[in-house]
Amino acid sequence: MNEYKLSDITTGMEESFDVTVTDKMMEAFREITGDTNPLHTDPKFAAESGNKDRVCYGLLTSSFLSTLAGVYLPGRYSLIRSVEVKFVKPVYPGDELTIKGTVTEVNTDFSFFDMKVEIRNAEGEKVLRGKMQVGVTDMA
Repeated sequence: MNEYKLSDITTGMEESFDVTVTDKMMEAFREITGDTNPLHTDPKFAAESGNKDRVCYGLLTSSFLSTLAGVYLPGRYSLIRSVEVKFVKPVYPGDELTIKGTVTEVNTDFSFFDMKVEIRNAEGEKVLRGKMQVGVTDMA
């Protein structure tokens, strides 16, 4: 886990990590949320809808942004203030994703930074894009 303080963060700074979406993640998300939509649970229904497999929950995909801020940038001193995302392409179980954030602005007066975020699949296709505003508590 990174421990960046606000004074460590600069415009253009980047962090990224990789994750593979698993069936276990899909099942856990369904159990937590109660979202039983067949697009996410029934391969036949998903195929009839023009997809190659069940579609990963969009909010499961975007939940990795919590890891981006809470573990990588800034890490330990993170406090997510806002998140805006667009789902660009579907994600499927088994997809390997790269989650990346790039700092676009640092506000030292109010102890936060803005970050452009994107998630790409193993083919390099963007599946999610957006922005986050992340506070830095600097408690150390």
